[in-house]
Amino acid sequence: MYLAELNVNNFRKLREAKLKFQPGLNVLVGPNNVGKSAVVDALRTLLAGHDEPFPRLDVSDRHRPAEGEPAGDISFHFVFCGLSHDDEADFIAALRPSADGQSMEAHIHVSYTDADQTGRFRVKRWCGEHQDVALTSDMMENLRGVYLQPLRDAAQGLRPSRNSQLSRLLHLLTDKAGREEINSALKALDEQLQANPSIQSTQTAISSRHDSMLGAQLAQSLAVGLSATDFQRLSSRLSLTVDALEIEQNGLGFNNLIFMAVVLSELAKNQESAYRSLIVEEPEAHLHPQLQRVLLRYLAGIPTGEGEKPVQLFVTSHSPNFASNSKLESLTCLVETEAGVETFFPREIEFAKGKREKLERYLDVTRAELFFARRVIFVEGAAELMLVDALATRMGLDLRDHGISLISVEGLNFDSFLPLFGEKALRIPVSLITDADPVGEVELEAGEDDEPGAIGDEEVLAEAAYLEEEDDAGDDELEQEVPADGEAKAKKKAKRVGVYPALGEAIRLSSNTVKMKALEDHYVRVFHGVKTLEYDLALLEANREPMLTALADPHPRIANALRKIVEAAPDNTAKAKALFCGMFERKDSSIQKGRYSQALAQVLATSEDCEVPEYLRMAILHACQGAAKE
Repeated sequence: MYLAELNVNNFRKLREAKLKFQPGLNVLVGPNNVGKSAVVDALRTLLAGHDEPFPRLDVSDRHRPAEGEPAGDISFHFVFCGLSHDDEADFIAALRPSADGQSMEAHIHVSYTDADQTGRFRVKRWCGEHQDVALTSDMMENLRGVYLQPLRDAAQGLRPSRNSQLSRLLHLLTDKAGREEINSALKALDEQLQANPSIQSTQTAISSRHDSMLGAQLAQSLAVGLSATDFQRLSSRLSLTVDALEIEQNGLGFNNLIFMAVVLSELAKNQESAYRSLIVEEPEAHLHPQLQRVLLRYLAGIPTGEGEKPVQLFVTSHSPNFASNSKLESLTCLVETEAGVETFFPREIEFAKGKREKLERYLDVTRAELFFARRVIFVEGAAELMLVDALATRMGLDLRDHGISLISVEGLNFDSFLPLFGEKALRIPVSLITDADPVGEVELEAGEDDEPGAIGDEEVLAEAAYLEEEDDAGDDELEQEVPADGEAKAKKKAKRVGVYPALGEAIRLSSNTVKMKALEDHYVRVFHGVKTLEYDLALLEANREPMLTALADPHPRIANALRKIVEAAPDNTAKAKALFCGMFERKDSSIQKGRYSQALAQVLATSEDCEVPEYLRMAILHACQGAAKE
């Protein structure tokens, strides 16, 4: 059986939250102070009573609404699915049919009510459909959970003691015959040691001094030998060594991994519990990124050996490494919206064919930051990444101060990321900044060559964009036109050419931009100019001098020549075209956009003359909306 659902009401940041879990690994991600620790404590109200006391809540743990005072009870509703026939027998009082009527579920409730004069709540645990049906001690014993707190002292948990995880594991893995064999070996070793002359001399020296100190009536019988001469005492004195070193001398990160290995082994070997869980806060503590990936890969597919039971894991993390290496199916996202903290489950999103797999490949450490962001701006590449940040600073807005993650999708891969956002997904402001990439069309005369090789140098990029559009258009555009007289008439041949629109001119968008615009809603907005970011910057007169200054750093001769051409151009649009084509559509080798954007961002940071294109200004403001309070 596994915990499939947890409903939390009136608890800290969570006014009303439904969390859905899967068997195996569940990774809770979200920004700081969004309620991840509240979810952990909610789980502990039922699953952490074996090794430590249950959380004790008081009135300060009530959810605090935006208006009014905190009030009411705190309640948690646990729903367990996947019950075997034995599980159903153990939890018969908690059973309710599932929504589809095909199986039975165990429903357990934990309520914190009736605060006393000190503000502390009284806890009540019940099951099934009626509060009168109390949760029995046998049911509680069948729910086994271990909680590993953040910044834990793993060495302390591995030190010898009667209740250590190592002692419990030894008890689970030793049968009666094994215990008797250990007892016999310990007794024989102790007798051998006591017969050793050195041991006898030591014992005589201590005993004689003790007898003379206390006298015959008060002296006690002393013996030097093994302190643990039976299995029970031995189990409480066992310790681990690592590469011949004491556990305290080992690194914190590796001690955490060793402790998890001991705990998971003890849970998996426990045959008495119907349900086993491990709750871990920040497992990445003290682990470098490589070990984080190793740990996550193991947790995502813990092998079940002979005689072992499955363990359900709940992990909270602030590490993009964990988010980027986790499968989407295992992620549970918490996000704070205007309505409060909400939950989102990427596994429930329907992606287009191949897009889910593509997204998981793209979610490297940098892009996995989106799961911890409060707002996101998506751009096409590294050039936009640097320039948008610089332009936002020119507007007096620091994207980091506003909790905005600026993420490059490295091309036109927006459609793999966007399903994660919007009214039916992560409800946070998202700005998507893309190029308009407009295209124009010129009819060819009869016999005129329309092969790609006949296109002018300045038209290659536009033609490539058009060819992509043709692939997306389908066969309908290739059909012949049939006039009223019924005689078929072939369409005239045409080629696509690059266009250089004037500021504010109506344009024909590329098919990719049109597709992205169709995904807009209240939270997700798509912003574009009239062509590309660099061309749109050049359309504004104030930006042309900073752009030429930035170009002069790596290419002074090109910058000087371009300055003369731009000055000689007849109007604003011609000047923008001359500057843009002179850098990025050259017949020899074009300027590298990434290197140039880095230089331009530096110039924009110090230049007094700079104007932010309107579409970029709107994109940045959309992402910053409602951020003033933070």
